[in-house]
Amino acid sequence: MSRSFASQLREGLPYPRGAFWDGQGTNFALFSANATKVELCLFDADGQKELERIELPEYTDEVWHGYLVDVGPGTVYGYRVHGPYEPEAGHRFNPNKLLIDPYAREFVGELRWDHALFGYTIGAEGDDLTFDERDSAPFIPKCVVADSTFDWKQSVSPLVPWDRTIIYETHVRGYTKQHPLVPEELRGTFAGLGTPDVIKYIKSLGVTTVELLPIHAFVNDSLLLDKGLTNYWGYNSIGFFAPDPRYLIDPRRGVQEFKEMVARFHDAGLEVILDVVYNHTAEGNERGPTLCFKGVDNASYYRLMPEQKRYYINDTGTGNTLNLSHPRVIQMVTDSLRFWVNEMHVDGFRFDLGTILAREPNGFDNQSGFLKACSQDPVLSRVKLIAEPWDCGPGGYQVGEFPPGWAEWNDQYRDTVRDFWRGEASAGKVSPRLYGSADIFNKFGRRPYASINFITAHDGFTLNDLVSYNERHNESNKEDNKDGHEHNRSWNCGAEGPTDDEGINTLRARQMRNFLATLLLSQGTPMLLAGDEFGRTQNGNNNAYCQDNDISWVDWSLAEKNETLVRFVQQMTALRTKFPILRRNRFLSAEEDPRLGLKEITWINASGKEMEDEQWTDDRMLCFGMLLDGRAQATGLRQRAHDAALLIVLNAFHDLVEFTLPGDSPDARWTLLIDTNLPDLPTGRKAIFTTGEAYGVTGRSLLVFSLEAHSENAIDRAVKPGKKSAQKE
Repeated sequence: MSRSFASQLREGLPYPRGAFWDGQGTNFALFSANATKVELCLFDADGQKELERIELPEYTDEVWHGYLVDVGPGTVYGYRVHGPYEPEAGHRFNPNKLLIDPYAREFVGELRWDHALFGYTIGAEGDDLTFDERDSAPFIPKCVVADSTFDWKQSVSPLVPWDRTIIYETHVRGYTKQHPLVPEELRGTFAGLGTPDVIKYIKSLGVTTVELLPIHAFVNDSLLLDKGLTNYWGYNSIGFFAPDPRYLIDPRRGVQEFKEMVARFHDAGLEVILDVVYNHTAEGNERGPTLCFKGVDNASYYRLMPEQKRYYINDTGTGNTLNLSHPRVIQMVTDSLRFWVNEMHVDGFRFDLGTILAREPNGFDNQSGFLKACSQDPVLSRVKLIAEPWDCGPGGYQVGEFPPGWAEWNDQYRDTVRDFWRGEASAGKVSPRLYGSADIFNKFGRRPYASINFITAHDGFTLNDLVSYNERHNESNKEDNKDGHEHNRSWNCGAEGPTDDEGINTLRARQMRNFLATLLLSQGTPMLLAGDEFGRTQNGNNNAYCQDNDISWVDWSLAEKNETLVRFVQQMTALRTKFPILRRNRFLSAEEDPRLGLKEITWINASGKEMEDEQWTDDRMLCFGMLLDGRAQATGLRQRAHDAALLIVLNAFHDLVEFTLPGDSPDARWTLLIDTNLPDLPTGRKAIFTTGEAYGVTGRSLLVFSLEAHSENAIDRAVKPGKKSAQKE
């Protein structure tokens, strides 16, 4: 790139945003409502030397743009944006700071923390009101014009229906960093995650959808680096269109490497969804660096204090909040989402701190501009959209309040099920969580699958740690063990951390099976945390966001040691697939259908009868049954499609309970499918019991029976144990 490109400059177009190569040249377009001039800076291939600055010649509808002939993929660039430096008015333009293109699709180089990255002079009198003239170009990653061509061949999305979806949450780097069957040079990358052995294993679990923690380009916080730590989770985005270079073999093939991984997952019938962070950026507050948005148009991109625009509204707890009330910011976010669907073929998104995206100046609004934009969009309205429905801002907790078309993380499911299995929540409290949390989601035509049920996630204890620790052990985070959740609703079963006590270890193993079985037998959409299927541990760290090491990486040696637990998960997902009554696409009814004479759900006490009114309010009611009649399977006319009836018995009491199997028909037989006290039930031999027979349910265990009968009448008599259910939906 020895010659000047200014002579090949054309006016170009204000769309699409970013650097778009059309086969003959590249169009550059950058939104900035308040800039006075924009310079495109071209660099050598390594991004080390600035070769030329070219002023974008046109300004149309607040977009600066220009077109360079013969400039194509691989070109390295950045921007310098001129305008007023008036922090108290919300403007922080500083052309001494090289800026990342908000629409960049690939990066070269790494961010190196230096005082030159800041628009103000650190330590000077007046601090962030001062103006720093040092050049930040040597310290900031550069943008690369990407080649988007890719042959998808016959690869297509499996389009898994919501009612069949089982989500598996994992981290690109941590999942394969210690995987023995992944070549060492591929470990921790998209390519490593897409290897046949990894995909075969994920597929074998019976999950349908892999959710990846943030893969957008992000920044390592300087405070963490100073402590010898790193931002492992990646919730510190700076590039919403670019895969992070950490997960690439070749940073200049970021688009291609990600697409190759997605294609392999799709070929295996697995969906890929992304955890995305559009609520804030890595630029922090008024004392943060100037990397991208702050220097492009601070007053447009961020929510600022109305009376003191020098300061940022901090509903995220990270220093700033993106301004989703601004049409160009909404456009950037929806452009990003469509890019990942149309160009990269992902199947959906989980939105970190999703409440912020729906917060307008007057508070949370489930008809906010962003939510409306998604609901009417022909691309976005057809993929999986999942909200984390809370944040730390005013009115931040909004579980169940997102509009139709959205699913939501259900923390009430997590907390109540955790409490139940440690004996702190009774049948009356946990039962609504088992059938889709209808009390929260049954409105606006929403379906049970709107509830994303989970016991564990990346944030918090792993399943093993949930049953092994009463307290967090986050000392390695170097925050005096004050970070992370203090109230975890966990129970160590009698000893804190690893123990040689055989009785405690047996109980912990059974508790893990109880949690997994409850999750996969509940109505709604289950989400598993990767590694929980074989007891992965973080040694009690419940906030491993900064641990890019053995604490967070999946230990694959445990998969062989705990093979029994892996088989149990496979058995449970197979059961969920086999019996449609476990994954209904509408809420179950405890009322008898007069046309069919059937009830879809009946709650049973240990005597084999329907629950009494007083039992629903009895805090000691820790053993009960959920009887599901699958003959009223969901079709438009509710025709009979499956003649199975299932009885799920849950006993969170510490001791054995004699549970009478419901019904009085001598022709009906209950077949034991699952007993978490017997993790390896023989598959070739059935344990069969008659109605009215008592089964000794071990303390803290879960059982599943299916009903066999020789006549419809026998089934009817078995699933109608007595009086009408007293519990209200």
